[in-house]
Amino acid sequence: MLRRSLLHLAPGVAGLAMLPAPSALADRKRLTFSWPSNAGPLHPHLYSPNQMYAHSMLYEPLVRYGEGGQILPALATAWAIEADGRAWRFTLRRDVRFADGTPFDAAAVVANVDAMLGNRARHAWLELVNQIEGAEALDPGTVRLRLAKPYYPTLLELSLPRPLRFASPAALRPDGSLAAPIGTGPWVLAETSRGQHDLFRRNEGYWGEQPALREVLVRVLGDSNARALALETGEIDLIYGTDQVDADTFRRFTADARFTTAISPPIGTRLLALNSARFPTDDLAVRQAIAQAVDRAALVRHILLDTEPAAETLFAETFPYVGLGLRAPAFDGAAAAARLDAAGWRRPAGGRVRMRDGQELALDMCFTGTDALQKAISEAVQGDLSRIGIAVRLVGEDASTYVGRQRSGDFGMIFGDTWGAPYDPHAFMSSMRAPSHADFQAQRGLPMKAEIDRRIGAVLISTEEAQRAAEYRWLLTTLHEQAVYFPVSFLTNKVVHRPALGRVPFGDTRNDIPFAQIGRG
Repeated sequence: MLRRSLLHLAPGVAGLAMLPAPSALADRKRLTFSWPSNAGPLHPHLYSPNQMYAHSMLYEPLVRYGEGGQILPALATAWAIEADGRAWRFTLRRDVRFADGTPFDAAAVVANVDAMLGNRARHAWLELVNQIEGAEALDPGTVRLRLAKPYYPTLLELSLPRPLRFASPAALRPDGSLAAPIGTGPWVLAETSRGQHDLFRRNEGYWGEQPALREVLVRVLGDSNARALALETGEIDLIYGTDQVDADTFRRFTADARFTTAISPPIGTRLLALNSARFPTDDLAVRQAIAQAVDRAALVRHILLDTEPAAETLFAETFPYVGLGLRAPAFDGAAAAARLDAAGWRRPAGGRVRMRDGQELALDMCFTGTDALQKAISEAVQGDLSRIGIAVRLVGEDASTYVGRQRSGDFGMIFGDTWGAPYDPHAFMSSMRAPSHADFQAQRGLPMKAEIDRRIGAVLISTEEAQRAAEYRWLLTTLHEQAVYFPVSFLTNKVVHRPALGRVPFGDTRNDIPFAQIGRG
């Protein structure tokens, strides 16, 4: 077992205590949580296996995303855009230090931006990175961010969990790697034990309001049943997240007076992506028939148990530019069958699977094999489509193979989520142009794919509101009409804990778990 102590990296942190299984929440010193994997090396400028909830515990942005889409101060207290729209000036918060004692100042911002730009290709999915020309320190408390073109989502993307957050310059190596995960946030990573736990301690030098808790112990529990059992036996204090327990277990906890449960407002979209570049979903009629033949309401009622509302559009209409009145076709198996008949897909005499030109109407539906929810949805979709003569082969695989299929396009249908605030719609749509994303692969066969990518690039640098709204209308309407996506439901975060924990608020975004607010009464 790998056990890595990080205590020497954060002055003032006491020695590591023993890690008892029972909760120590009663004295408000430790909260025990769980997550399917370790937090990772926690490089603020990189991605998987780094876990975003942990990024947000250690690292802070210049500005943060607040309730209702407000942009609020974080490490910057004020900001202004220059007249030509191609630069932003940020006034930095005074007397902030990284957890290792290094001052946070304009030089630290520049060092982090330079390190991130040194790996620019890795971040090409995020248009802000493509637009940044550089950062300069005007004085110790003021930094200027230069852009190639005006970019309207600049502040939104500066608030993301990665890659524009800040590590101690003392921990940044010349090659862009990280010696240790040291940020300015309210927590420090005290210890990690591979496959077992991560221990976070309160940053006693934090510039803001101190967390009420002193420690957050995150146990690695990859199975939702194990997580539920650990909560019932008192080994963990809190379950928080989108799919940390299945819907049936969540409903059981809701009916149990020993526990408090809550469901957040919608935070993203659970969806299936259909591959327009691969037979047989390269046929628009097939994609449209699938949209009619799958009973979305039954998926929400019988599998999700109404813990998530049904979704008919790629994004919830509460996000900017997406309230266009688009609606999914009504569930109608007979109409779906008629559509396939008209497109030349016919059932052979005595056969169950439609054929055309000697080829069966059969496709692969790919999911993570250990994900019980994805498996249940896949089986329901398989049943619905079999009734109209479409054969669905269920392909459940390990997570790395599954991600490989998303990147390569080796799928007929595959699961995906939109990312919620502050990504939707602009950043999620920006990523549609990246070949390593399932969305690019799903759209690759569309005759207007090049135009979709061009218009996404145009809308992100548009300066006129009317033009921007018109571009989004064309993009979202086109994707809707091309039936590349089957929206299932709007994702929600679910919380389960014992009442003694007190109030557990929801974070302002999907990936922020507000540990610092827990225990304040």
